Amino acid sequence: MNPILTIAGSDCSGGAGIQADLKTFMAHGAYGMSVITALTAQNTTGVYAVKPTEPELIGAQLDAVFTDIFPGAVKIGMVADDAAVRVICDRLGRYRARNLVIDTVLVSTSGTALMSQKALYLAQEELFSMASVLTPNLPEAEILSGVRITDGASMQEAAMIMYEKYGCAVLCKGGHLTASADDLLYDGRQFHWMRSGRIDNPNTHGTGCTLSSAIACHLADGMAIPQAVQKAKEYITGAIAAGLDLGNGNGPLNHIFLNKSLTTSGG
Repeated sequence: MNPILTIAGSDCSGGAGIQADLKTFMAHGAYGMSVITALTAQNTTGVYAVKPTEPELIGAQLDAVFTDIFPGAVKIGMVADDAAVRVICDRLGRYRARNLVIDTVLVSTSGTALMSQKALYLAQEELFSMASVLTPNLPEAEILSGVRITDGASMQEAAMIMYEKYGCAVLCKGGHLTASADDLLYDGRQFHWMRSGRIDNPNTHGTGCTLSSAIACHLADGMAIPQAVQKAKEYITGAIAAGLDLGNGNGPLNHIFLNKSLTTSGG
């Protein structure tokens, strides 16, 4: 059983963040560990409060994990401020963390800013270059690349720019496209399109967290990046298509849709 670490914020409603990551790890047969970077009060209708974790406590959590159960992969999600970015960079470098997947969480689905400008600047300068894979959605890819994305050609241009800037593979997630949900991976050698049609399900809370966590699981298993991303894409598509319907807003995914015995018991 591969130990996988998530460094992210807590979602008390269970749909995104640490909670979605741990569910994804378990669904992939991995052993999940967590470093909480922020507490949030949120549900399917929005984010109502955010309290960043003190950087000293983030560092202590990272020390506790890496000096005892070394993770085979690390997923990073919400990192609210520059102090958190700084301590994360320090510890990941010190412990030589491997298979790092960064989900560039800049804004919540409901529009709440989740990363300060100072944190974003520092992440671009120091953190992103440590990644194996960066997984921005299209609005985030536009910010990080400076390219207005309207079609496949502009997705390719943005991915190439980000690869040149950060030196890691880039997965541009196409969930904001209107005609499809095609994702584009650029690994510095070639483009890999991950094709899929749009699924008629508005409940997509936590999709970015879930996808990046699934990629981390497959990298820890020894898969090459294109294969890890393709398998994770298949998983997220199934979790959305399973049609879980909870809450009054943008609901969560069914992370255990593959386990029929669990999804059919208990209502």
